[in-house]
Amino acid sequence: MDVSASFQFVVDELQKDWNVIAPDWRGFGLSDWLNRPYFFAEHLGDLEAIVDHYAPEGQVRLAGHSMGGILSCLYAGIRPGRVAKVISLEGFGIAPTQPEMAPERYRQWLGTLQQPPRMHAYADRAAFARRLLHSDRFLIPERADFLAKHLARIGDGETKTGERRHGVIWNGDPWHKATSPYLFRLEESMAVWKQIICPVLWVAGRQSWVVREYATRPGDWEARKACFATVEERWIEDADHMLHHDQPAAVAHLIEDWFSRP
Repeated sequence: MDVSASFQFVVDELQKDWNVIAPDWRGFGLSDWLNRPYFFAEHLGDLEAIVDHYAPEGQVRLAGHSMGGILSCLYAGIRPGRVAKVISLEGFGIAPTQPEMAPERYRQWLGTLQQPPRMHAYADRAAFARRLLHSDRFLIPERADFLAKHLARIGDGETKTGERRHGVIWNGDPWHKATSPYLFRLEESMAVWKQIICPVLWVAGRQSWVVREYATRPGDWEARKACFATVEERWIEDADHMLHHDQPAAVAHLIEDWFSRP
């Protein structure tokens, strides 16, 4: 449920002049809510529309976090001639699935259609900021207060007991919480990654839960990296998954270094 405004911490640390385009994906932040299920390919279509609008010719540099990193890598493989360089911040593809998981996934999907998801409602933005601090030990209060202004909005949600309440909710369409009916097929992503011709930088938080998850699947991290023709790996110390919130100066340094290389 991240929004483009949370990259402000990184932008503030950039030392050079850059033309930064930071969009809110559909259903997040200031973008319109569709109030219906979202599908991953729609975000790829949005990314291409953004690229074509702001850079109708030539190549672009893409830096994305989590889902944004996944989308950046996929787009670089689908449109290799349009992308000069990619930085994926904690966006290395989700956990692999097996066909045997399909029946339960479809059951979950039908259940979601019968009972659409809702957001948890917090009493106020201060309570929302405390929630952010609780889930990220590297986030400082000043940044949590800033994020509470942009990651949250006033709306209708529910309490922990399931009661409806008007309050402060995440600034994203609740339908983003719905599980896709389609299983993630790692083999398809790997086939796309193999089409990438530009240099790719993987950036991970040393204390990230994503990294800990990969540790439970020996060889998975290495197999994914092997799909990229030119890939380097960097680590951010004292950072969890939201490393651009935790250590924005370090993230900004890596971005400028990678994008400034000839």
